[in-house]
Amino acid sequence: MAPNATSTVAGTHVTEHSITVDASAETLYGLVADVSAWPQIFGPTIHVEVLEDVPGDGAGEQLLRIWATANDQVKSWTSRRTLDRAARTVVFRQVVSAAPVASMGGEWRIEPVEDGGSRVVLLHDYRAVGDDPEALALIERAVDRNSHAELTALKNAAEQGAERDELHFTFSDSVDIAGSAEDVFGFLDRADLWPERLPHVARLDLTEAPAEDGSTVQRMDMDTSGPDGSTHNTTSVRVCFPDRAVIVYKQLRVPVAMSGHTGRWEIETHGDGVRATSWHTVTLDPEGVLNALGPDTTLAEARAKVRHALGTNSSTTLRHAKQFTEAPHARP
Repeated sequence: MAPNATSTVAGTHVTEHSITVDASAETLYGLVADVSAWPQIFGPTIHVEVLEDVPGDGAGEQLLRIWATANDQVKSWTSRRTLDRAARTVVFRQVVSAAPVASMGGEWRIEPVEDGGSRVVLLHDYRAVGDDPEALALIERAVDRNSHAELTALKNAAEQGAERDELHFTFSDSVDIAGSAEDVFGFLDRADLWPERLPHVARLDLTEAPAEDGSTVQRMDMDTSGPDGSTHNTTSVRVCFPDRAVIVYKQLRVPVAMSGHTGRWEIETHGDGVRATSWHTVTLDPEGVLNALGPDTTLAEARAKVRHALGTNSSTTLRHAKQFTEAPHARP
């Protein structure tokens, strides 16, 4: 990866990071343009919502709401992007920034190189609130750390090529509940009570902070028991939307067989009650699969084992949410 360059013009700081990737410019542009895959690809990205999308030709303006980690804190902001598939550029600008950032913008540029690969350039320009030097240093560290992490992750994802389709999969489990979405959401939201409510949760530490948009950001450190009796520790960030009865999450520390794991709890009206669904999206780590499951394990076998382990725990959670909600004393 090329070292970053930094300059300052009239209080605005500009940085440039770049990396060379053994993949086509079109493949790389597709990964940058498709924000739905960002939480699986980019370590800092927790969740992305598209508020306004580009036309069907994939070019034009897009409005996003992004949740991501910066210096070990979860920040959220609204950004507007301009996508140009022909030029393979994506220009972005934060519409509403999170303190201590006063303004932030930049550009992704993807350029073919002579050997058949591509060069990815990531530009940022930013100002700190009040041009505060300490805040500026904090932003600079976050931009530098996240830029290096994102470019490395983009390179890894792009160079997987066709194998990425084998490593990446999504599945869900659902249960119908004779109760209200509010009560079911309350059970899933109160993860601090899971050790006494769920048999597979041995320990859980939770901290949370409300956001201005009505959502709540939660950090979880959890020990769970797998179907084979083993215990796994995971750390996650969850964003809870009570108005929509939706919880999205990303595991920051995942079991060794995975390189990424994101999920979503959805509660929707169904018949006279609700249907609660647990979604999982997983990206396997090929080396981790061999280390954790044995040198002869195929990717198909690994997918089946991971699906069973995650599905068993989420189905257990859904079953207990149903029992709790349908009981006469049900409360969040």
